[in-house]
Amino acid sequence: MVKELIDPELLVEPEVNMDFDLWADLPTTRTLYNQMMRDRIADIPVREDVPFQDQDINGLDGDPRVKVRVYRPSRLQGPAPAILWIHGGGYFLGAIDSETPIMQTMADGVGCTIVSVEYRLAPEHPFPAPLNDCYATLKWMVENSGTLEINPKKIAVVGISAGGGLAAALALMVRERKEYSLVYQLLFCPMLDDRNDQPSTHFELTGIAWDRDSNRKGWDAYLGEGDPESLPCYAVPARAEDLSGLPPAYIGVGSLDLFLDENILYARRLLEAGVPAELHIFPGGTHAFEFKVPGARVSKRAHTIYFDVLKHAFDID
Repeated sequence: MVKELIDPELLVEPEVNMDFDLWADLPTTRTLYNQMMRDRIADIPVREDVPFQDQDINGLDGDPRVKVRVYRPSRLQGPAPAILWIHGGGYFLGAIDSETPIMQTMADGVGCTIVSVEYRLAPEHPFPAPLNDCYATLKWMVENSGTLEINPKKIAVVGISAGGGLAAALALMVRERKEYSLVYQLLFCPMLDDRNDQPSTHFELTGIAWDRDSNRKGWDAYLGEGDPESLPCYAVPARAEDLSGLPPAYIGVGSLDLFLDENILYARRLLEAGVPAELHIFPGGTHAFEFKVPGARVSKRAHTIYFDVLKHAFDID
């Protein structure tokens, strides 16, 4: 039934087989996944007008060093707004090398610098390691804002899927630590709730997109031996009791996404907590459709919306 409702332009090859006998050879699984993601954006050319460079920065509180990739359109003059971008992959997959043309398009479309973080992956590095790497990146962006030519008062955190979950978690962590500030959080189909018990988590998505079993295993990998109820509020954003004091938010999700219901609920809770929040549900959209099939009309519409949302957040004409 679900497949019949998918926007026809989004019908692509199935996800990497998430038969978790493949945990025994996780490096191969990651290689296959990253190649699949590169193949899906192969028609988007790498742009010379949005150069990028990689840097290794200090980890948080003595953690290992973190690789980041900085994109800055050549047309930018002086301090510019910035995005801290967090890739997806269920907390155990994904890499910044698989998204370069997408990041260049976003940086130019919005008119900002983007810093993409190569956070450590679960299960080798469970919570809080991935989130600590994201926080270390924000710290580095603020402390090096002059060299990077970014405005430290105009930094937004943006992520997709597990990266969207980490983006929401980072906003909570920033609120709790009170060291830095974020002007906005933009969450694409964020992975927010380990309980995996909303109605949409029961969509029949196996072989089509991220499904319930993969979701459970991704959360198990990320949380490790930790009890979610005893972890800090930013471990699992949907479990945070208080969402007040967070930066304004945009959440975009497809109507056929496993995370549909938890995303709707999170947007509603943000609004109830007094946080300005915008929610878009895209008919016929599967998980992360706007990045997996960027040429589809519904994907282009999603891109136009989030470019506009970020420009508004950054006060860009």
